[in-house]
Amino acid sequence: VGNSSVLICSPKPNMTMATWKINPKVGGPCSLGYRADQNKTDRTNCSDSINWKFRPDRDPTLEIRQVGRAHEGNYTCEVVVAEGNFHTPYYLTVLVPPRPTLYCDDQGNPVCEAASGKPAAQISWVLENNSTPKEEGHDDGTVTVLSKFTAYSTNVTTCIVSHLAGNWSKSIAC
Repeated sequence: VGNSSVLICSPKPNMTMATWKINPKVGGPCSLGYRADQNKTDRTNCSDSINWKFRPDRDPTLEIRQVGRAHEGNYTCEVVVAEGNFHTPYYLTVLVPPRPTLYCDDQGNPVCEAASGKPAAQISWVLENNSTPKEEGHDDGTVTVLSKFTAYSTNVTTCIVSHLAGNWSKSIAC
């Protein structure tokens, strides 16, 4: 989320046409097209954040700026040359980093939470304990994971949140 994503579509010699067909999981489809005989580009229903990275007559690579969850979905580039049509399919998965927090509950137990991540984060503790993390799914496809530390023999506890978008750790004394 928030970064740029580049999807490569290899140019072919004597390319007559290049088209990106985009079908997001949410919202309607959009397309970008280029015709060499008219040296003309066309866009249908694409947001301003989706565009050619370079001049499409030289390189039909696609760039998505400020990637959001709405960009997730199928992307297909089609290059047309005299020898035929060449397709390059992609499925764009958008990672949403969780919002990690560590706090003490009313009973003085450390609680580690990784809110609204996609996919769900993994929570672990530096010292082993018998806690089973609980997951709560949200309508937007994100997941909140909550883990409570239940060992009683330590004063300072460290929670580790692991996620494809990055890792986080913090210590607390309850």
